[in-house]
Amino acid sequence: MKRHKLLVVEDDTEIREALVELLEEQGCDVVGASNGERALAWLRSTEALPCLILLDLMMPVMDGHAFREAQCQDPALANIPVVVVSAYRDVQGNAEKLNAASFIKKPPRLEDLVSAIAQHC
Repeated sequence: MKRHKLLVVEDDTEIREALVELLEEQGCDVVGASNGERALAWLRSTEALPCLILLDLMMPVMDGHAFREAQCQDPALANIPVVVVSAYRDVQGNAEKLNAASFIKKPPRLEDLVSAIAQHC
């Protein structure tokens, strides 16, 4: 897999660290953020934007919905595709409301992550 830069926005430390590690093992450069506010701060300060954002929906401080709204309002960030990774019962409906590129139900499978990266990066 080509070296892709990814952002994982997930409040659960164990899940976030596992996703970062798993994706790094696949040859990706991965940054983790514990909530939408931290993710936005990182996106606005980095010189190399990610090709894909993996976004949880339920988080403290700034949840996935608020993050996505802020992202879409920022012209520099609006075109970065987002894949919603959630345990929500209606993850597809939530992803569609957010105009996300796609969605993956938790717990995510490696094949689904790799497929999302291949499709959107």
